[in-house]
Amino acid sequence: MRTLTGVGSTPLSGVGTARWYRPEADLSLPERPAPATVDGDAERARFDTARDAVRDDIREARDRAAARVGEEEAAVFEAHEQFLDDPELVDDIEAAMAEGTPAAHAVSDRFAAAIEQFEALDGPMAERADDLRDVRDRLLRALLDAAPGTDVADLPPGTVLLAERLTPSDTAALDPAAVAGIATVTGGRTAHAAIIARSLSIPAVVGVGESLRDVDAGTDLLVDGSDGRVVVDPDAATREQADTAATTPVPDRVSTADGVPITVAANVGSEAEVAPAAERGADGIGLFRTEFLFLDRESPPTEAEQYEAVTAALSAFPGEQVVVRTLDVGGDKRVPYLDLPAESNPFLGRRGIRLSLDDHRDLFETQLRALLRAAAHGGDADLAVMFPLVSRMTEVESALSAVDAVAADLEAEGVAHAIPDVGVMVETPAAVFLADRLADAVDFLSIGTNDLTQYVMAADRENDGVAAYHDPLHPAVLRAVDRTTAAAAETDAWVGMCGEMAGDPALTELLVGLGLDELSMSAVTVPAVKTRIRQIDSAAARARADEALACETRAEVVDVLGLDRD
Repeated sequence: MRTLTGVGSTPLSGVGTARWYRPEADLSLPERPAPATVDGDAERARFDTARDAVRDDIREARDRAAARVGEEEAAVFEAHEQFLDDPELVDDIEAAMAEGTPAAHAVSDRFAAAIEQFEALDGPMAERADDLRDVRDRLLRALLDAAPGTDVADLPPGTVLLAERLTPSDTAALDPAAVAGIATVTGGRTAHAAIIARSLSIPAVVGVGESLRDVDAGTDLLVDGSDGRVVVDPDAATREQADTAATTPVPDRVSTADGVPITVAANVGSEAEVAPAAERGADGIGLFRTEFLFLDRESPPTEAEQYEAVTAALSAFPGEQVVVRTLDVGGDKRVPYLDLPAESNPFLGRRGIRLSLDDHRDLFETQLRALLRAAAHGGDADLAVMFPLVSRMTEVESALSAVDAVAADLEAEGVAHAIPDVGVMVETPAAVFLADRLADAVDFLSIGTNDLTQYVMAADRENDGVAAYHDPLHPAVLRAVDRTTAAAAETDAWVGMCGEMAGDPALTELLVGLGLDELSMSAVTVPAVKTRIRQIDSAAARARADEALACETRAEVVDVLGLDRD
């Protein structure tokens, strides 16, 4: 028995039989012909045909991933589609073909250069290289008419999948019922493949290094995603030890070691995610994304459909709270019946509450009707509603007025309803600077660190060219979180966090120290975060947070927190 160490990505453990996945073996290029023998126009036509086919494949992958793991996680495939039209890539590939390079070789050469550039960078940006590999491999398969030697969607039960790396497409295709665990030579916790593995509740350890290559297919392995270890030929005692509190549901609410209660809720992006969240001991739902009700259909959901989806979630969490976010779409989402305009920068355009109040008031009021009716559902769970992308007090006032108007209409119609607690998402710098006023006007604030990081750092979360800036551990982001919690502390409003950051057990002490009352995350990480909270002293956590807030760089923050990550 021996132990290999890496980065725990999904805090679960699994035992199974090693099976290697080497897709690169299926994509060997033929010998490069002499340029004079290559028909550049024919190769250009082959390239265009391959791009069209890959574009269709990516859209299908996005739709499958959205159904399995939620719209938020599936958004990576929209960025993949953009690579197909990236002029820096396409123009160079077309120029190479015009000079006598076959399409497959031109694609391989240009993507190799881009991948090398990303891998030379630090932090999360280096992990975006796998997204480029994903698109490259799709193009090469189309050009070479190659099929993968191993179908990752049809692995035998009890498989521990080993690989140099996994792309988002590879990971999204895995069957959690068959895959007992994942271990990769390279990779990091914030890579898109790792995020999808967490959403699928597949135990995963990434970045194990070269030692993983020595593991033979057919070997018994234990993948412990909590401690970041892969145990080769584990004995019975080791297998039993891995199945501990970090992977076992913690049904009760938890407090820090010195008695500060912290709510640990789940993020839910589809109806299929509700039951697993309850099974893992989540204290309700901290973010119920309603987009899944509106996407991938030809007409908007009815009031009845929305009412039924929300009441089903309430029924799953008796005695807890379910926080529903109103529709959060914009120009980057494909919603045919909304006829959303194409925008040069949709993340800075008409989206979230802006769209609900201005362009699609009818959809907003229908959704509010369903929510107010669900609030009077009669179950033991409490419903709360929050509005996304708030940046002005007038937006809050208009949204609250809409709630009152809908309640008046329901009252006049004799329809049972109730007004739920109301909150806003803190995702923009404007919301941070208005946090004191917002907290006076609503019942709670919920910090969405994915978008907050994007807007604080002026870095599009889908633009790999600025991925190094999209880092929630940057001191500016941490100070935005601290400013929000400090402002709310002077009011009766509580503050939660529902971004990816909230589900990282390595950051739980920091977040407790920053004054969060609630952490909401992918259901799979709920037990590990609850276990970690019980070990934390809140005063020591605050002192550690103060040290982090005094830092000037991400590297200094990492040192203060004692993290071992790129």
